[in-house]
Amino acid sequence: MAIDWRAAAVLITLCVSSPLAGGKAVAQAMPKEIATRAEIYPIPSLTLSDQQFLSGDAAAAKPVTVAGEFRVAQGSGKLPVVVLMHGSSGVGATTEAWVHAFNAMGISTFVIDGFTGRGLTVVGPNQALLGRLNLIVDIYRSLEILAKHPRVDPDRIVLMGFSRGGQATLYASLERFNKLWNKSGIQFAAYIPFYPDCSTSYGGDSDVGTRPIRIFHGTPDDYNPVKSCKAFVERLKAAGRDVVLTEYPDSAHGFDSGLLGVNTVAVSANAQTVRNCRIKEGDGGVLMNGDTNAPFTYKDACVELNPHVGGNPTTAAESRKAVEAFLQALFKLG
Repeated sequence: MAIDWRAAAVLITLCVSSPLAGGKAVAQAMPKEIATRAEIYPIPSLTLSDQQFLSGDAAAAKPVTVAGEFRVAQGSGKLPVVVLMHGSSGVGATTEAWVHAFNAMGISTFVIDGFTGRGLTVVGPNQALLGRLNLIVDIYRSLEILAKHPRVDPDRIVLMGFSRGGQATLYASLERFNKLWNKSGIQFAAYIPFYPDCSTSYGGDSDVGTRPIRIFHGTPDDYNPVKSCKAFVERLKAAGRDVVLTEYPDSAHGFDSGLLGVNTVAVSANAQTVRNCRIKEGDGGVLMNGDTNAPFTYKDACVELNPHVGGNPTTAAESRKAVEAFLQALFKLG
């Protein structure tokens, strides 16, 4: 018997921390009753290689079901939503902190878990476990669910992501990728990538949508260096796009974990970084190493290990205020 997954969305109370978001201590520390309920949605998606993604080859991809948690904020009628896409360590407590901040503003949230349904927990030490662009498919499939939800304003859905999820957030803005994979009939109202990797050049990547892009990054980030993002931002500005990069000094990769009080920086042991790689799209959607002109792999000499991660409570608070102010104006709240 076929199951109507949307009708079967699981309702849970917010008396305990979400199983997707973790961070029980964060949930207990935050004001209660900032969301009316949560709904857990299966998201029919695909697991595919970067080449399959870039060539639009859905037929060769492997079907998979990932999950999303939709927290409906207090309020009536159709509400604005922020979709959150995690990084290489999956959904964690920092995501929970952002969810509570947005829900307190009257903004609903949709947190995507792109790992559990694929049998993954972390990919930092082996980024080859999942295509660099795969999370974009999960994002667009989530947008299909939200576009039809009776409590969602389809014109006020923003995408926000962190690290690998920030990379997915940034490149989900490309018109080319929307035409290939976004079947929702709508586009995001804005894109908010936190410390994304901008080292890869894709065909037509300066042709992003007309919606605002707001990037937040740290100057000493040695996981995804801000330098490559600066270069990409300049190309987007030259193309007349609405893009702003906010750069924080003394802020390592993952600086917004400072929202949890984290104020130390440590080595992310054995995590892979492409900070010294120049990756570009070649013929047939093959990602190429720009230095060797051979297909890129995570065994290439440019791939290094042990970047640093850590929180900065001061810049975490500044970035939260900046994001909240941006959403307040964009969504015309209050």
